[in-house]
Amino acid sequence: MDFRAVVIGRRMCRSFTTEPIVREVLDRVLDAGRRAPAAGNSDGTHLVVLEGPHETARYWDVTLPPARRAGFRWPHLLDAPVLVVPLADPSAYVDRYSEPDKAHTGLGAGPAAWPTPYWTVDTAFAAMSILLAAEDEGLGALFFGLFEHEHAVLAALGVPTGLEPIGTIALGRPRGDDRPVRSAGRPRPSLAVYAHRGGW
Repeated sequence: MDFRAVVIGRRMCRSFTTEPIVREVLDRVLDAGRRAPAAGNSDGTHLVVLEGPHETARYWDVTLPPARRAGFRWPHLLDAPVLVVPLADPSAYVDRYSEPDKAHTGLGAGPAAWPTPYWTVDTAFAAMSILLAAEDEGLGALFFGLFEHEHAVLAALGVPTGLEPIGTIALGRPRGDDRPVRSAGRPRPSLAVYAHRGGW
C-alpha cells in the first residue's frame, strides 16, 4: 500500500472478528515495531504477544472481568485474536549509555539523568510502527491504555520487574460495524495551526 494512503487511512478499530491472523502476517506487523528508531540502538522495547482466545482471555479476565462485560460498549473488541503489550525497559538505556561511546553524555547515571524518558518515546515509536503496519496488511488495530490495571496485567503476564507498559494494541480483522466515538468527530487542526514554522 502507498505510504500516504496508510497514514491517512489508519483509524482505530474497536470491533473485530475472531478470525486468526496468519502467522507470517502477524510477524511482519510485529517486525515493523522492531525496526522502529531507538536511541543508541538500546534494544529497550519488548512485546508481550497474546494469540488466540485462551491467551487473550488472561488479559481480559484481569481488565474486564465477565461480570462487567454485559454493558461494555465495544463487545467485539474482546474478539480481537491478538493483543500486544509494548514494554519499555529503562535499564537497557542506562546500560547502553554507560558504554564507552555514550558515557560522555552522563545518561548512564540512571533513569533520573534523562530529561526525556527515551525508553517511552522509542516504545511509542514501535507501537506506531505496528499500527501502520497493521493498516498496510489490511488489519484493524486499536491502541488503548492500561491505566489502573497496569500492575495486575504485568503480574498476570509474568512481566519482570522494571519493565514499563505503555498500553495495549488489539489486532485483527475489522467487523465493519464500529460505533462512532465522540473524539472522532473533533476536527484536526490545520497545518498552519499545527506547524510553527521558524519558531513559535
